[in-house]
Parts: sequence; structure tokens; C-alpha cells
Amino acid sequence: MLRSILLSLLCLLFIFVLGTPLVLYALLTRKTDPVYNVGVGCARLALRLGGVRLDVRGRERIPQGQAVVFMCNHESNIDPPAIFPCLPPVLVLAKKEAFRIPVLGPAMRLRGFVPVDRSDRERAIEAVDEACRKLHAGQSFIIFPEGTRSPDGRLQPLKKGGFIMALRAGAPIVPVSLSGTFRIMRKGEIAVHPGTVRVTFHDSIRTDNRSIEDRDALIEEVRQALLSGLDDDEWPLEDLQKHRA
Repeated sequence: MLRSILLSLLCLLFIFVLGTPLVLYALLTRKTDPVYNVGVGCARLALRLGGVRLDVRGRERIPQGQAVVFMCNHESNIDPPAIFPCLPPVLVLAKKEAFRIPVLGPAMRLRGFVPVDRSDRERAIEAVDEACRKLHAGQSFIIFPEGTRSPDGRLQPLKKGGFIMALRAGAPIVPVSLSGTFRIMRKGEIAVHPGTVRVTFHDSIRTDNRSIEDRDALIEEVRQALLSGLDDDEWPLEDLQKHRA
């Protein structure tokens, strides 16, 4: 519980003490690197205070000199602070509710993060269009294609939106498996348990040689890559049974 309190205080410190002047600076100068870098630094500190260690594998597989789409499984609220320190600067395609958080929401908008309204198909399409334009401009993205956190730590079905975005932009996809975050912080809980998060970067998957009609095959390819970096208790039960057969 003490760890959870410390992490909550750190979040408040970032949002109201550090975040507010940094957002004002960004508004005045249009420079957002300071608020982004401080956010990543706070993520590292939060992990340390929570007793969370990172075991990062395969970072050399990240393509250089081009925009990519990082696709991660989503087990826990620990996922974002665990993955951001491992990545080059990225934008996020995130649910619109996150942009309502005081200070953090404006910071995300200023940085260029793209809100998605999953309840409105037309607005969701507009969000994908905006993300495609930014990919074409050379900005990488991270998305969690399951759409929401897993209720039991097991990989859920992957939604199509992010794959359509990558295909339309011709941007390579880098699957990233996050293993162990559900054991550290389960959905619906505030307690943070010490542990190790294994972050596995897989080989990039080209999309510039595929069409929209290939999206289902692409989804399955990314899904299999994500599974290869997860433990048995993070696999869907149906896949686990087939794997053991």
C-alpha cells in the first residue's frame, strides 16, 4: 500500500507541480520535448518506487530512419510507464477519456497524441486518418490493439483499426510483448507489487507490400509474435490448449 501511495503522490507531483508550467511553456513556445522527456523520466521513477524492474530484449530490432507502429499487448496500468522508457519518441493513439485528465490531457494534445472515440465510428475513422498523416510525416506511434486492459492478463482479440492505419501508411509494425505487468498491477486494483516486466521487441513486419485485404493475415502474424513473448498464463486458454496438444 505504501508503494501505491508513493506512486499516487508522484503522479500528482507530475501533473500539477511539474506538468502545469511545462504545459504553459509548450503553449507559449510550441516546444513539447521538455514535457515529454519529464513524463518519461517520471515513468522511470515510478517504476523504481514501485519495485518494478525492466528486462528489455530485442531493442536492436527497431527499424531506424523511418516511422513505425509499435503494437503492444495490454495487461495493466503499468504497461505505459514500462514501455515508454524503452521507445524512441512516439505518439499515441489513445481513448478520448485520457484527454480529459487535467494538465495531462492538454499535454497529450500539444504533443500530437490522437484521441479515439470508440463509440463513434465516424470519429474513429477521422482519428485513424489523422494518425496516417502523422505517420507519413515521419512520426512513430504506439498502440494497444486489444483496445483495453485484459481482465485476466491473457491476450485478448486484436482490433482492426491500428492495422488499417499501418497498412494505409505503409509503416512497418513492431510487435512488443509485455510480460508480467498483470501480476504487478491487476485491472481494478490500486496495489502495485514489486516484480520484473519482460519487454520483448519482435522483428518488424512490413506493410508496404500488402493491401487492406491482407489485414486479417497481418493481425494473426502480429498476434503470434506477441504470444511468443508471453508466459503460459498470459496466453488465451484456447491457444494454450492447442500449443500444448
